[in-house]
Amino acid sequence: MRAPSAEDIERIAEAAFETIPPVLREKVQDVVIRVEDFPDPETERAMELESPFDLLGLYHGVSLVEKSVSDVRDDVDKIFLYRRGLLDYWCETGEELDAIIRHVLIHEIGHHFGFSDEDMEQIEAED
Repeated sequence: MRAPSAEDIERIAEAAFETIPPVLREKVQDVVIRVEDFPDPETERAMELESPFDLLGLYHGVSLVEKSVSDVRDDVDKIFLYRRGLLDYWCETGEELDAIIRHVLIHEIGHHFGFSDEDMEQIEAED
């Protein structure tokens, strides 16, 4: 059995996105989902990670609560999914990979809209 590739993770993420709660899915605009094996060294340092496996996903951009119509953006907002961290977590927990990816997407999209971790837990519980 081979480990899921970045393309496999991307396909799972696209399918998982379609199942996230409408309160999040309906508001997402101009956000790109990217799959990388690990966070880049700058992200590792900024987040003070002990290991690159510690991060499963990351929202990169300006949250909507902080955006202004007068902002000039030179990059689109992105949600990074980190394949090796996701696979490691999947192996350690035995949870379904699509459920893990869905949870990470909800968490990162929630950050995009300024939701707290508690808000996102409630959204998932009500789903």
